[in-house]
Amino acid sequence: MKIKLHDTAMLGLLTAVALVLSYIEHLIPLSTAVPGIKLGLSNTVVLYALFLAGKKQAVLLVLLKVFISGFAFSGVSAMLYSFCGGILSILCMLFFKRFKGVSVIGVSVVGAAAHNIGQCLVALGFIAHRAILLYLPFLLVSAVITGVLTGITAEYIFKHLSRRNNQ
Repeated sequence: MKIKLHDTAMLGLLTAVALVLSYIEHLIPLSTAVPGIKLGLSNTVVLYALFLAGKKQAVLLVLLKVFISGFAFSGVSAMLYSFCGGILSILCMLFFKRFKGVSVIGVSVVGAAAHNIGQCLVALGFIAHRAILLYLPFLLVSAVITGVLTGITAEYIFKHLSRRNNQ
């Protein structure tokens, strides 16, 4: 498999931006009654990769983001939650992106919801108590809200970039 220099540079740049956004999000104290609710700022970069850079770049970006941010900000156990959530999220986003009527916002919401479902499944495996699933409705409501906001942000960025490229 031939690796193109442009693709490698783009992946490095996207990873760096995603990590900076993850770090900024890590600094924002978001205290809620339900643990695990996050803004998902770096998911705008994943959406960019998914829609404008391609499937391979998006999947690699998710993997790099999970492992580097896990080692840098959160630790191995949180990395496992993030890995499972990230993999389920990117797979669902890839699937739903294929459908003509699903917008960037729709794909973003699906990804956010799938991420929370993946993390709950990991928690269920560790804790082995169904009570953990009581968090899921709250996490899914937050996924819809943050997914819509992330999707709107990504759409705005896409439009801005396309205007700049057409000049």
